[in-house]
Amino acid sequence: MSSNTSSLEEFAARKLSGLERRHLRRRLVQSENRPGMVIHRDGRELVNFCSNDYLGMTHDPSVIAASQAATQRYGAGSGASRLVTGGHPLLFELEQRLAAFKGTEDCIIFGSGYLANLAITPALAGPGDLVLVDELAHACLHSGAKLSGAEVIVFRHNDLADLEVRLATARAGARHAMILTDGVFSMDGDLAPVPGLIELAERFDAWLLVDDAHGLGVVAQGRGTAHAFSPPARAHLQMGTLSKSLGSYGGYLCASRTVCELLRTRARPLVFTTALPPATIAAALAALELVETSPERCGRPVELARRFAHQCGLAEPASPIVPVIIGDEAEALAASQSLQSAGFLVTAIRPPTVPRGTARLRITFSATHQDSDVDALARTVAPMLHTLEAAS
Repeated sequence: MSSNTSSLEEFAARKLSGLERRHLRRRLVQSENRPGMVIHRDGRELVNFCSNDYLGMTHDPSVIAASQAATQRYGAGSGASRLVTGGHPLLFELEQRLAAFKGTEDCIIFGSGYLANLAITPALAGPGDLVLVDELAHACLHSGAKLSGAEVIVFRHNDLADLEVRLATARAGARHAMILTDGVFSMDGDLAPVPGLIELAERFDAWLLVDDAHGLGVVAQGRGTAHAFSPPARAHLQMGTLSKSLGSYGGYLCASRTVCELLRTRARPLVFTTALPPATIAAALAALELVETSPERCGRPVELARRFAHQCGLAEPASPIVPVIIGDEAEALAASQSLQSAGFLVTAIRPPTVPRGTARLRITFSATHQDSDVDALARTVAPMLHTLEAAS
């Protein structure tokens, strides 16, 4: 082994050891997802309460059939970037359907939600510009902001007053400005104050990007975060994923035709990435059709989240995401293991995914969960909450 290789091995081992001591090491576990929010792991079947498959689309027969048919017709892969030969017809159809669903002129599909947010901000902002990001926004929004080369300011979570102060202080010195936020925050389940953000964006001539990855299909009977407000509050840039409620894979941006055309030319994660395969896009199309025609299905995840929260004495959730804040990383891991022993899969979420001191159980609900499983989970979690309250 060369000295360079030896130093690499020592570095990696040292970093892993430090993560292990702080209970922050991650491990991949082989899992088989099955219909009805059942997961097979380590030789056991568990009820899955940490999936983002909010509508059970992953195993929906019509979604699977659409994916199979697309593979038979168009092949397993797309073959190239969309700007070369990878632009199969289903991509254009899905963009048109999403734009109509979101009420925008156009839409552009990316390889994943993360890639979408690595594409959008760097294509629209650069040195001399200003990007303001909610402190609890998804990591990819922060990463995209940093990649842009613009001045990046982080504002307090959902704090319109703090954002206003920062805009008043820094906006005049910047050429352009962007505001980045989740629509539904993935670790807390709360909604961004989108109408207030739009008002500030208009007052300070800033462009608002809302990541609705966890809103599409489940908030406002499936219409998404914008429709949680009256009148609907549509941002300039409406981003989301195909991998949560739609049960497939990929990301998108719904915006004006001019903005989307610019990104088709300048967004590096689009220009230099092979296009998504036909099966993936066909699955998303079939799932979107079900979202448009099944408001009861779309409403069920939030109903189940509220059922659980009520039984546990928690605040009423606005989304299918219910966090149980534990604080200590080791205790969060122990709580997750305890739930697994009881037959439930609820992964412990730890820093840097969430701020230090807020390790938690992130519990999510799907339209395909049984009421009896939700009630059983509540009976198991409630004593944990009482213990946490007694210790605080």
